[in-house]
Amino acid sequence: MKIVVIGGTGLVGSQLVAVLRDRGHEAVAASPSTGVDALTGEGLAPALEGADVVVDVSNSPSFDAEPALDFFTRSARHMIEAERAAGVRHHVTLSIVGADQVPDYGYYRAKVAQEEAVRSGGVPYSIVRATQFFEFIAPVMDMSTQGGQVHLPSLRLRPIASADVVAAVAEAAQGEPSNGVHGIAGPEIERLDRLGEITLAVKPDGRTVVTDETVGPFAGMPDGVLVGDDTTHIASTRYEAWLERR
Repeated sequence: MKIVVIGGTGLVGSQLVAVLRDRGHEAVAASPSTGVDALTGEGLAPALEGADVVVDVSNSPSFDAEPALDFFTRSARHMIEAERAAGVRHHVTLSIVGADQVPDYGYYRAKVAQEEAVRSGGVPYSIVRATQFFEFIAPVMDMSTQGGQVHLPSLRLRPIASADVVAAVAEAAQGEPSNGVHGIAGPEIERLDRLGEITLAVKPDGRTVVTDETVGPFAGMPDGVLVGDDTTHIASTRYEAWLERR
């Protein structure tokens, strides 16, 4: 199959393209750096010519509410329009577990709007919702560092290795459209402050963790919405084991 990966040069996209090529598919990495800009629509038509599946793993350059909403909705509309013209039979979108449960968070509202654009677009679809990536823990810690202290809330997460997300998205792309949502999460529920402690135990850098419910991108988020539910598929890679291999 020809599978076009929008956002195909990023963290998830680059791994996904490699996995799909290893499985014998014609996987095309589409991003502004390859001449395809879903936000403006530039390059989409030629990139999607002959495509069977389009996978959207692109991300907004801003986490602020309005820019993220504009990015996700405009990109989705441009993709769906180009897919209908090209006869694409399956659209796969990567989203976030719990996105529809936190309406006060603008970035999550933007992801829900993206999902709604996909659902109403007229192209058969599958939505894969993942929990936070292991790779995001260190940047969140850096954003929340004050002096030698990392201020993190006690919010529970069930983070997942990006490679496990890639595997789930690849399976969705190779399968039939579900016209629904599939959730995936890591094997362990941990508090974010505890994840910071685990990180610094494996890779000490002189910082210590302070539990603080008021600092960082997850401050004030309701507890329990980012861990999935009984329908969420559980991947096998543990965070501490993943850290030790890096």
